[in-house]
Amino acid sequence: MSLYVVGIGPGGLDGMTVEAKNVLESCHIIAGYTVYTELLKPYFPHKKYYSTPMKQEKERCGWALARAAEGEAIAVVCSGDPGIYGMAGLLCQLQAQAQQETVRAAEIIVIPGVTAASSGAARLGAPLTHDFAVISLSDLLTPLAVIQKRLRCAAMGDMVICLYNPASRKRADYLRMACDIVLEYKSPQTVCGYVRQIGREGEEVRVLSLEQLRDIQADMFTTVYIGNDSTMELGGKMVTPRGYADV
Repeated sequence: MSLYVVGIGPGGLDGMTVEAKNVLESCHIIAGYTVYTELLKPYFPHKKYYSTPMKQEKERCGWALARAAEGEAIAVVCSGDPGIYGMAGLLCQLQAQAQQETVRAAEIIVIPGVTAASSGAARLGAPLTHDFAVISLSDLLTPLAVIQKRLRCAAMGDMVICLYNPASRKRADYLRMACDIVLEYKSPQTVCGYVRQIGREGEEVRVLSLEQLRDIQADMFTTVYIGNDSTMELGGKMVTPRGYADV
């Protein structure tokens, strides 16, 4: 009696691991956020789907756990990797709660996927070759003060910073805010980049300066990269050297 939580990568079949594809083919029901289930329907048209909109993650995961406990072969899908801003943690918490209440609970099996940090980095070149921090600018579940503290710490440590969820309709100025914090510690000419709609129709890739990044129009499907003091632009690519001597 198992419940799979599956990372589907950017969303297309080419960006999915073989393990993830095999698990989805073996399950009867695929559950997930509406955007992600719609991405999968062309590749797995004969499956049953259960989807809910954003902010109903707990309900979705609780439903999937209950169905799995009844013996259904079910997969909860997440974009990227399910353990990186995905549903793996919530499912493990709900499973532990069910066990404390002596409710029969399915075993959680996590199937990793390619997270946006690495898939977007591949489009840009090699921005994450050295130490880096991944920070989400979404304050739905994390207080803004905590996000700002993490930005400052990463900038002070001269880490490459990868930003998830850089802006939304209600957070239109959050990327500018993040850039202003980083500009307290880094040059305006710091090499940066972003990728929008990674691996999907309408993909956009750009290398630019931190000063220019401050003014772009980002959205929830944009992944942003802020370089460290060594990051450079080479032939249109964003590259962070690791320190191999005198290359």
